[in-house]
Amino acid sequence: MSTQSGSNERFAQFKLVLLGESAVGKSSIVHRFVKNTFDDLRESTIGAAFLTQQITIPETQTTIKFEIWDTAGQERYKSLAPMYYRNANAALCVFDITNKSSFAKAQDWIKELKKQAPEGIVIAIVGNKSDLNDEREVEQEEIENYIQEQKSEGYDIINAECSAKTGDGVLTIFDKIGRALPVDEVIESNKSRQGGGISNRRTGGVDLSRPRRQQAGQTNSCC
Repeated sequence: MSTQSGSNERFAQFKLVLLGESAVGKSSIVHRFVKNTFDDLRESTIGAAFLTQQITIPETQTTIKFEIWDTAGQERYKSLAPMYYRNANAALCVFDITNKSSFAKAQDWIKELKKQAPEGIVIAIVGNKSDLNDEREVEQEEIENYIQEQKSEGYDIINAECSAKTGDGVLTIFDKIGRALPVDEVIESNKSRQGGGISNRRTGGVDLSRPRRQQAGQTNSCC
């Protein structure tokens, strides 16, 4: 992670990884967040894909840049996952709300992160395909019970749902992650090491208030 700060604005950079079973929609979530697009025919990720995007937390005048690693969900690529969540600051464990087994798989990823990921990593469990609520197999009560169970063990896991197809809830997830990251600690630590050096070079970003519109011709949720 790295940070920069100016007189009134702050900038922080964090590594984020997406984990989950194949076809739950990890890549679709990332592309909706980064490019505001959705593709029904998106092919499965091979190995991992890397993208970046920024958000702004207006209350604290902080811009957060996410370095996003979208990992493959196929079992044959599972052994590669530690390469991507190693040194990660945040992880999204994604499941498909219409597929109960994918929820169990997301929980398995969280178990692995708790054992092997860096201490203090921000973890979110994310249910995708909320546009298919009528086909839901994973009930809200089941998710909430899991979150409470984790909380009783000392793990405060973010719970969120979204639809990569419509865009609903996608930006909210990354906003929640950004607000949970230790931005203040990192900025102060880096200012101490760098002697308070100032740099405000930034490009792009996401307007968290922008309206979400479904792309023309979209029919089904994809992987």
